[in-house]
Amino acid sequence: MNTFPLFFKLEDRKVLIVGGGDVALRKADLLSRAGAAITILAPSISAEIQALLSHTKYKAKHELIYENYNKAYMTGARVIIAATDDETLNHQVHADASELNIPVNVVDTPHLCDFIFPAIVDRNPIVIGISSNGKAPVLARLLRARLETLIPQGYGKLAKLAGEFRSEVKTKIPTLTGRRQFWERAFEGQVSQLMFAGNEKEAAAQLQADLDNTASAINEKNTADNTSTESQTVKNTMGEVYIVGAGPGDPELLTFKALRLMQQADIVYYDALVSPQVLDLCRRDADKVFVGKKRSNHAVAQLGINELLVNSAKEGRRVVRLKGGDPFIFGRGGEEIESLRVHGVPYQVVPGITAANAAASYAGIPLTHRDHSQSVRFVTGFLKAGAPNSNFKSFLNTDETVVFYMGLHSLARLTTGLIDAGRSSDTPIAIVSNASMPNQQVLTGTLANIVELQEQNQLPTPALLIMGSVVALHHDLAWYNHNNQNVNNEASNWLREGSATTDKDSKQFTSQQAHALSMVANLAPADDGLEQLVIG
Repeated sequence: MNTFPLFFKLEDRKVLIVGGGDVALRKADLLSRAGAAITILAPSISAEIQALLSHTKYKAKHELIYENYNKAYMTGARVIIAATDDETLNHQVHADASELNIPVNVVDTPHLCDFIFPAIVDRNPIVIGISSNGKAPVLARLLRARLETLIPQGYGKLAKLAGEFRSEVKTKIPTLTGRRQFWERAFEGQVSQLMFAGNEKEAAAQLQADLDNTASAINEKNTADNTSTESQTVKNTMGEVYIVGAGPGDPELLTFKALRLMQQADIVYYDALVSPQVLDLCRRDADKVFVGKKRSNHAVAQLGINELLVNSAKEGRRVVRLKGGDPFIFGRGGEEIESLRVHGVPYQVVPGITAANAAASYAGIPLTHRDHSQSVRFVTGFLKAGAPNSNFKSFLNTDETVVFYMGLHSLARLTTGLIDAGRSSDTPIAIVSNASMPNQQVLTGTLANIVELQEQNQLPTPALLIMGSVVALHHDLAWYNHNNQNVNNEASNWLREGSATTDKDSKQFTSQQAHALSMVANLAPADDGLEQLVIG
């Protein structure tokens, strides 16, 4: 290591900043958050610095000195920052501070720095510092941004809660090993999930209950064998299910919460619309089971999926049900949480970017527009048990955009039905295939010719249809992946079907399907209150 990471405790300690411009402002802003008593020394001090230091809760201990640099003002300083554009002055500040054995940082001059300001991820009291030792500060900031997306704000609250219980835990659990095991269970289990979900009181109550159960188990065992005793402490027997929207396919469109829960899962049940790129972000050692449903080809029926979720949670596992798009928009998430509720299984639902939003955004087709459409409707091309949605007369409003999910295979029936019901044959319609993915394709036409165009271009599933005058904006507003527009690129389709499926993919799919079916076949016995499946 070129430098050793240390954290300075600066609350109520004097920090001298020589300089009164923008660089000094940035350093003062950071240091004020740590409660430092900041002294600004410069003949001219910016209004922004004055405003910053006069509006903090520590304003009474800050000092502004409108003078040229004088070594005398270093007296009592914990650290010193030279933040001027005068190279000679910066060298002088460094020399004087070194003579007084006070750590000094000369901004943007690494060889004159006793310490470095890192890029900071602040989850108080959790603080993460990232430094490139002055070699690539922009890269350090980019890494900080990456960590910001991966570390929820709730970690700070979780650390504060742990601090409140630390003394009691030390009293009730006498050994270091026992305390470590207790905190691991707390930070990886229900306590952390409650805190991340914003249920702070429930998290504290759960932590207290866990501690009391652990202490009781220890007291009931032979005190001569604490290690053995504590390894047998009571754990929660019920897991939790996370119904997670995986979005349209691009992993960068996942929410922070979705990614966090995917990283914690013990088992992941995923469907056919979850891209491999998204699946790769799940915890590496988690079991991954394919339970996807395609048109007329269900790896596992919905009832079977419901039971898999219930049984896995009852085994104490953290379960992610990963669904393409959003769980509550034609994702059958409502049916799954109804089943979980009936069986007393705790659950959370994480929304995802639905296919309609993604397809429209990436195709440059605004779903609403003041000049074209004042409302939008999401419609499924098929209803329960494959029954077609044929209520065509309800789609005659020309001021409305209609998005058809699962409509590509019934395109001819839909277009004919709409025209027969009175919709103009000139109504614009678009097919968006593999929305948000590198192989996205967009095909535009009208109700009169879209079937013929699709027969010529053969855009693959997954795809949805967008109907309305907003489709006419596509050619002007399309911004994503222009080279693949209207190009048949089925070979790169990431779905496990069609000519794109290799033998290797087919074997993997078959293995995953067999895994899921074998789990369904071994569901809990009938006296557990779960309806049994007949697999044929």
